[in-house]
Amino acid sequence: MEITQSAGETQMLAMTAAAAVWGAATGWCAQAALHRLSVPAGETWQSTCPDGHLLPSGICGWLLPACPTGQHRYPGWRPASAVCALAAAICTVLALAVGAHPELIAWLLLAPPALVLALVDARVHRLPDRLTLPLAAAALLLLAVAGQLPHTAGSFTTAALGCVALGAVFSAMFLIPGSIGFGDVKLSLFIGAVLGWYGWSALLYGALAGYLIAAVYGITLIARRKATGKTRIAFGPSLLLGAFLGLAAGAATQ
Repeated sequence: MEITQSAGETQMLAMTAAAAVWGAATGWCAQAALHRLSVPAGETWQSTCPDGHLLPSGICGWLLPACPTGQHRYPGWRPASAVCALAAAICTVLALAVGAHPELIAWLLLAPPALVLALVDARVHRLPDRLTLPLAAAALLLLAVAGQLPHTAGSFTTAALGCVALGAVFSAMFLIPGSIGFGDVKLSLFIGAVLGWYGWSALLYGALAGYLIAAVYGITLIARRKATGKTRIAFGPSLLLGAFLGLAAGAATQ
């Protein structure tokens, strides 16, 4: 019995360490995407480094942490170590909460682009189309595969229904002038899918947590006189943080 328990603890430690390394590595590679996507709505994506050097086309231009000269990194996102540490922390928490279940692979693959979305929206108030809808589709695909594997701890059915349900709610809210942006509607498809995997309670709590975080953040800005009641704040980071908390809580209770 003690040998089995020791083996399980060793496996969990190795899995958590691997998740942390994965998070740090993807956080480092995210520097280019953060730079290229951090442009205001209506403008084209960055094609050069801050010093004007043309970035490579294809996937290398989105993953290399420096421009082709190897000299100029992306100062707008310094320190790079902070992004790496944040990504590593997110992946570590997911590994600890989910454990050795198939859906952990899905969460680790989805976490880096979700973090990029949150950071870009926080900086320029934009949720890029090239990430929002593909991320929702990727979540459904990965969870469909996870749902067919043994020892899974969620349901693809509620994930798909959660995607539709939260998307419908946000679509209705979008019709109210000044409420949310259409980027938030597209992001809700992803959030509904990942939270729905662990059931309707996780979906409800995660969505409400996102609203609560946004409310607290807005009130804090107003109290510090950095915003007014009419100031628009980025909603994406709060939604994604709420989804992360709801996901971790839902996984931990399975």
